Order: sequence, then structure tokens, then C-alpha cells
Amino acid sequence: MAITMTQAAADHVNNYLTNRGHGEGVRLGVRTTGCSGMAYILEFVDQIAAEDEVFDTLGVKIVIDPKSLLYLDGTELDYAKEGLNEGFQFNNPNAKGECGCGESFNV
Repeated sequence: MAITMTQAAADHVNNYLTNRGHGEGVRLGVRTTGCSGMAYILEFVDQIAAEDEVFDTLGVKIVIDPKSLLYLDGTELDYAKEGLNEGFQFNNPNAKGECGCGESFNV
């Protein structure tokens, strides 16, 4: 099982953590919601729980709870700027479809 991120995503996270002044990395997870069933959760982590899985990619710790890992295995986290829009993108090989607004997915 593995979770990875692109250099652009790692740079963005590292810059944010440096400006923030503290933090262990980012937590990637899923929750049940949206029109397609599941939505991604991405938040900064200050403390890693004993049950968490930790993946170190390009010097950034990606923290995932065991339940979310089932849906996220193989996912690559990217960060992109397109015109005035910028943000994280989830390249998840487990996602079978997404809703029209892109906020949720199903497996």
C-alpha cells in the first residue's frame, strides 16, 4: 500500500508548514458525503495517532487512518494552478466515478 505526491504538492505543503511554524505533515482521508458518496479530507497534522499509517514522500509525511487507506491506496496527491484556480488534485486509481462538481467520488 502506498500514497505518493508530486513535487508541486510537496513544495506547497512544505512552504505552508514552514510559514505555519509547526506540524508533522498532512492528513489525507475520506468521509461519506456528497452526491457520489465519498469526499476527500485534507488537513494539516500536528500529532500522529498510533493507528495512523504514515507515508514519507519527498520529505513530507502523509498521514492516513486505516479505514481511509482502503479507498486511497495508490493515490497520488498533486497541486496545480490553472488560470485563477489552484488547489490539490487527487489521482485515485480506486475512484470509479465523480460527481459533476468534482467534490465527491465513488468506488
